[in-house]
Amino acid sequence: MPESLAWFPDNLSLPESVLPLLISTTLLILGVIALRVVIAGVIRRNVASSELRGRLLVNSRNALVLLAVFGLVFIWGEQLRSLALSIVAIAVAFVVATKELILCVSGSIIKGGAGSFSIGDRIQVKDFRGDVIDQTLLTTTLLEVGPGKASHQRTGRMIVLPNALFVSEPVTNESFTDHWDFHVFTVPFKREDNWPAAREALLNAANHHCEPYLDTARKYMSKVGTARGLEVPSVDPRVTIQAPTAGEIHLTVRLPTRTGQRSYIEQAILSEVFLNNDFSAKKAEPETSKPTKE
Repeated sequence: MPESLAWFPDNLSLPESVLPLLISTTLLILGVIALRVVIAGVIRRNVASSELRGRLLVNSRNALVLLAVFGLVFIWGEQLRSLALSIVAIAVAFVVATKELILCVSGSIIKGGAGSFSIGDRIQVKDFRGDVIDQTLLTTTLLEVGPGKASHQRTGRMIVLPNALFVSEPVTNESFTDHWDFHVFTVPFKREDNWPAAREALLNAANHHCEPYLDTARKYMSKVGTARGLEVPSVDPRVTIQAPTAGEIHLTVRLPTRTGQRSYIEQAILSEVFLNNDFSAKKAEPETSKPTKE
């Protein structure tokens, strides 16, 4: 044996189950070729019109190719079925193994296509709330703001969210406008407290702090409403009354503020109102009994 073929294994052979299939395939191909030659010869000898002859040759060729394909499928059907099952099993295993990655990529496409938020926006997804500082194909990074929904101070913690959350969870964007925001906060009182005076004090303080920029905010909100086709909301500060339970009154303050100054203006209003006023109910002092003269 030549040295160049010494590395071939001595027992190199095909499986016994494949050999009949190869023989059948060879016979099928030879039969189709022979049939093609015969049909083409008959057409060329008996059809005088060149246009009709060309059409018949093309149609016969296509029919024989289709016959060959069906014959191969019939011969190799069992092997093709096993191969298809293997491919399906591999595809299912791949999808299961990469499910989270696929969801993350899908979430990235969804939030990008919808324009849900951008770098610098303050968003909330489930219980996670913060300012967006980075976005990738798989994750979104937030600087946490809290604690709770009412606070606007950064906690110093970083949250890395998988983009899979954006497939099934709604996103709250607190930075709908670029330069001005509406800020809402609630002050609770008991029913017996002097909440009407508190309402007036909160409204006066809100008007006082918003007065320097109220006209600018009104023009900006009007511009945003026109550009987005929305009804322009009232920009003036307002205080509304809510009664969540039978024994409580909540005063909800809504006012315009510059982006990033919601916490500052809320603290300024509350400090001004509660440092100078006491709205708690005054309980009547019990009368002391006077000594009787004997």
